Order: sequence, then C-alpha cells, then structure tokens
Amino acid sequence: MAGLFMHRTGCIHRFSVETYSAGLLLHYFLSCVILWFSMATVTTNEATGKMGQLLAAHQDMVELPAVGEIIAGSIIDKGRNAMYIDLGPLGVGVIYGRDLFDDMDTFQTANLGDPVEATVVRYDNEESLIELSLQSATRERSWTELRRKMETGDVFETEVIDANKGGLLVRVNGVTGFLPVSQLAPDHYPRVEGGDKHKIFERLKELVGTPLNVKVLTADQDNEKLIVSEKAAVSDELSAALENVNVGDVVDGTVSGIVDFGVFVKFVLEGKELEGLVHISELAWQRVDKVDDFVSVGDPVQAKVIGVDGLRISLSMKQLQDDPWMSVAEKYTIGERVKGEVLKVTPFGGFIKLDNDIHGLVHVSELPDEVQSDPTKLLEAGKKKFFTIISIEPKNHRLGLSLRKDAGMTKGAVESRETTEAQKGVVGDTPEPPSGPTT
Repeated sequence: MAGLFMHRTGCIHRFSVETYSAGLLLHYFLSCVILWFSMATVTTNEATGKMGQLLAAHQDMVELPAVGEIIAGSIIDKGRNAMYIDLGPLGVGVIYGRDLFDDMDTFQTANLGDPVEATVVRYDNEESLIELSLQSATRERSWTELRRKMETGDVFETEVIDANKGGLLVRVNGVTGFLPVSQLAPDHYPRVEGGDKHKIFERLKELVGTPLNVKVLTADQDNEKLIVSEKAAVSDELSAALENVNVGDVVDGTVSGIVDFGVFVKFVLEGKELEGLVHISELAWQRVDKVDDFVSVGDPVQAKVIGVDGLRISLSMKQLQDDPWMSVAEKYTIGERVKGEVLKVTPFGGFIKLDNDIHGLVHVSELPDEVQSDPTKLLEAGKKKFFTIISIEPKNHRLGLSLRKDAGMTKGAVESRETTEAQKGVVGDTPEPPSGPTT
C-alpha cells in the first residue's frame, strides 16, 4: 500500500509500510486529493493567493521538523529490528535496530498505540520513510533530567555496574556516570592499610551490583561527564546527627578500619551510627610507628571527641589517659645514664624507648663524630644501649639523649665513668649474656 504527503516545497512524496492502517492511509489519500483538486480549480492569476491560503489552512501537513528535532508519535508496528511510528500528517517514521537496542527498556515494554518521542535523523530513507532515533531523544531527556537532579539536589538510588582503581561506575537514566572513591560514604570507603591500590580495587569490586543513594555533582552533556556522590547524599542526614556531637564527649565504639595515619572508630549516638578518626598522634602518649601494634579491627575502644569539622569527627584515645610526661621528672634527671632500646633509626638520629610511656631521641649530632654520617653504624633497631639524658621538656613531650662520651660531663668525670664501665664490661652497650650451656 502507498500513501502521500506534501513537503513545504509543495512536492508530493511517497511512503509505504505494509502494516500501516488502511484508515490512516485513506486519510492521507483524501487529504491530498482535496488539496490537488482545490489547486486545480484556481486560475493562474489567482494561484499565488490561493496557494497561500491553502498552505495556511494545512500547516499541519507542510511543517517539517528539522533534523535533530524531537517529535512525538504513536507506535503502529514492532518488528525484530524495527519499530514504526505514526507521525500524523508527517507520515510514517521508522526506528531501526541499533537505536532500539540502545534503549532496550522502551523497546521491550512498548505496545502498539503507545506514545513515543524520537529524534529526526533524516527524511526519505531507502523505504521512503522518516528515519528516527529513539536513543537520541532518550539521551536528551536523560541529560535534562540529570541537570534537574543536580540543580534540585535530589537524592536517588542507582546501581554500581563496574569498578576501576579510581572509583565506581554507575548508570543513571541510561547514562554512565562515575563515583570517585573520595565521594563514597564512610560505610563503603575502602580503608586499606598502607593504601595498597590493588587491595583498594578489590574492595571496590565488591560493591558491583550494590544499590547506592547518590546526588549528582556534575552533569556535563557536551563532554559526556556525569559525576555522582554518595557522601553528598548522606551529608544532610549526617549533619543533623552531628549537631548532637560536642567536643569533650566521650564515646564507646569499635575499631572499623586501620590505615597508616590512624584508626577509624564507629560509635552510636542517639540511635545514629557515626564514625570518627583517631589520628596516629592521638593513639598514645608515646611515639607510634605502627598503628596495628596498638589496636585491631573489631577492638572495642573508648575515645574523646576533640574536634568536629563539617562531617569529620576527630577523636583521641590518649587524652583519656594520664599524661606520663607530667611526671617524667620523677623518673629521670638530666645527666643520668639510662638503658634504652633502639626503636627506629633515621638519617637525623634514633628513637629510643626508655619505658612503655617515655621515648627519647638521640640526635645525629649527639653520636660520635665517626658515625654521624651514617647512624646505622652504631644504632640498630631492637638493640639496647646506655644513653645520657641531656634534656627533658615535659610540655613538649621531648627527652634528649646522647651517646657522646663527654655528654654533660667534665673530663675527669668521663675518665672515671669509662673506668667503671670497663670494669663492668658495658662500655656504652648492654653487656652480652654469657654463651654456652649453664650448669
């Protein structure tokens, strides 16, 4: 069967589709016959005026949307690889396979007679039909909706479809978006000791298929850039809960994560689960090199709130303990010889453990001249030596040590000490235990 419609140029064009309804074809046929009959009855002198009147009377038949414009119609037939659309006075449009599969949800759920919007791709294709794109119209609507969500700050649910080392991939309204690691909510943030990228990636992959509540941060259609945030989605809820958190509060919680710079602690306040960070410097009064030497994930802990900045809660464990430095003068005095264990050696000296609470520093300038260029020649982690206390600063939590033989002593005192230590067999070091079996 065939039908006719008129371009704005006044030319008649043919279109055909076997499944097109006879009633609609008859409508077009009769419209065209009436139009041609009307034009044939006018005189040559009246042609221009009559044509203008006819065109004005039949604007719905001659106004053609531009290529790229979105038009509306209704579905008149569905095939395996095509869907035909009744475009009213414009005729019949067709949407082919690729454009259908890009919006499979619409294609699969559409029924004959359903309204649909599509974008004009071109006129008069091989079948003399108007070729349309469902994808283009759908994507335009999708980006419009995404911009609206961004402007209004809507929170909505989306599902994670993939992961990479920088974050998660999500799909929103048919558009693929990115959720950076930094924009994950505390519950999903991958806390990995040492910041191991491979382990972080493994944690992120565990979230594939998980529904997340997010907000749109960036919706840039021109650059196909969609950025969403889970952290922003929960910010309002967290902000309300944080109004009940005050500096000085003491909370009971559980270690939820360990990182190089501290530990995360989850706690419940007025029915809402919150999370704070105990920085490594707030774990204990003594120097802490390895966080997991003090706590493990799952350990129950008590901490004091020392700061609330935006959505960040800073906690301290050491401030719930007595500061041992306030009584350090009762334990040690300047000029005293003490035995200490080398904890760590650096280019500027070594950190020395005097007891469980008090650690000191032997600066490289307080080592013998011959080893100052390389402290490891004299200092070794785990080894014990005798040191001289040369300074004590309780308020600054500092205690200075020296391995120089003349540290704080007169020449006579140095010679006397060397004689005494030689007799004891220590000479600045802890004496070695006797070797061989004992009886």
